[in-house]
Amino acid sequence: MNYYPVYLNLRGKKAVVAGGGNVAERKALALLKAGAAVAVVSPELTERLGYLKKKGKITHIRRQYKKGDLRNAFIVVACTSSEKTNTEIARNAKCLVNVVGTPSEGNFIVPSTVKRGHLTIAVSTGGVSPAVSKAIRKELEKLYGREFAHYLRALVQMRRKAIKKIKDIKKRRKKFKDLASEEMFNILRSKGFKAASEKVRQLFDRG
Repeated sequence: MNYYPVYLNLRGKKAVVAGGGNVAERKALALLKAGAAVAVVSPELTERLGYLKKKGKITHIRRQYKKGDLRNAFIVVACTSSEKTNTEIARNAKCLVNVVGTPSEGNFIVPSTVKRGHLTIAVSTGGVSPAVSKAIRKELEKLYGREFAHYLRALVQMRRKAIKKIKDIKKRRKKFKDLASEEMFNILRSKGFKAASEKVRQLFDRG
């Protein structure tokens, strides 16, 4: 199946997770990190989900799923232990719905991702082989280490300064292109963030 890759802004959006096990925990945590207002529908919760409930981070509907639980939901994840219930949820949902285990029943899938601060790389085989997606993700994790998170964070300020300081648009674009060069990435990987920062400073000092 061909999917359309997209990044969603979930800040303040209602997200319903049906299920209270380990998979539900991972899904709920990811949705919370994206800024969603998460409701978990399940008779039981994992220890961590219980802690999040206690802290007021999630809403807990303590029972099995019922029709109507998806009202006003922007996004839904069906990950109960019952395939029948998951199918029912997918049919009832009038919004984005992901069905764990049988993705074809939903209308979106969640790719394997590498997150490094402002950098997010998503990998998917369209559901053909999650194992291949996972293997590629692990390779990317090695290729793009934590130093890239530090680098991109620093570039936020550097970009602002460059826009103010360098009025010539062509020259500015050239500087920005140099910041994303193979040479710069190699310095990051072999010598670390501090060495890359010094290279950036030299680049902009040249005017």
